[in-house]
Amino acid sequence: MSDKIDELQEQIEAESIESEEDAEAFRIQYLGRNQGAIPGLFDQIGDLSPEERPEFGKRVNALKDRAQERLDEAKARLQREEQAGGPDIDRTLPGRRGFRGSTHPLTQTLDEILRILRGLGFSTYEGPEIETDWHNFTALNFPPDHPARDMQDTFFLKDAPTEEPTVLRTHTSPGQIRIMENHAPPIRVAVPGRVYRNEAISYKSFCLFHQVELLYVDEGVTMAQLKQGLYSLARALFGESVTLRFRPSYFPFTEPSAEVDVWWDDEDGDDGQWMEILGCGMVHPNVFEAVDVDPERYTGYAVGMGIER
Repeated sequence: MSDKIDELQEQIEAESIESEEDAEAFRIQYLGRNQGAIPGLFDQIGDLSPEERPEFGKRVNALKDRAQERLDEAKARLQREEQAGGPDIDRTLPGRRGFRGSTHPLTQTLDEILRILRGLGFSTYEGPEIETDWHNFTALNFPPDHPARDMQDTFFLKDAPTEEPTVLRTHTSPGQIRIMENHAPPIRVAVPGRVYRNEAISYKSFCLFHQVELLYVDEGVTMAQLKQGLYSLARALFGESVTLRFRPSYFPFTEPSAEVDVWWDDEDGDDGQWMEILGCGMVHPNVFEAVDVDPERYTGYAVGMGIER
């Protein structure tokens, strides 16, 4: 008899009740008066000795209570699901951990550069990506025969809303012109953004990349201040031990001009090399004259850095 109770106990715990039909079948199989397995056990009490009957009856009653409890729980769950329009949800369970995204490394680098520049006193300006030939070239002292004006290097737009030639900006330097057109010195501003060039696409180059332009214009701005500012930026970005190299260069809109390299070691520390990170220089007087800024009174420096580098 005891084995029969244990067997029924295991069956009751293992039963799956997923519908009203399952619940009714469970009730009939285990609790039904005529065919139920548990009432059938009560009918067998008379076959036991007087000493065995109390313990047996106690166990059968406990089994009946457990079967009724399982049935009541299932019915309550089915009713909640019907009211909610779907399966019951255990709200005490921990939620599923969602995918945690992050910003692109280029965005992280740009944000870090702009954060450092804000600490150095630079505000931020974002100019248009579609520029006139005047803003992109002429006002920046590019001569008419400069190679950058060639269609092999620049994307010219055919259906431009203006009669003047229009291009996808080839650098963020037109931001200098737009700022100086609308604001009198002193000016200290950073111009981040996408730029476009008709480059051969490879692992080293693409037709779209990102730059940050710096412009500082005031009375008495010198090349020494330019170098001091770049060292401050590089140390904040690469660490206090960074080594920079300034090389003479040429840009139409600055004079004198320089390119700046940073030294980096390989992982083993056995070798290293210089990597170019930006171009810079003192704003050319012709650029000041194009935007009606007196070059006899004001000087300034400009910096253009590539984020991908």
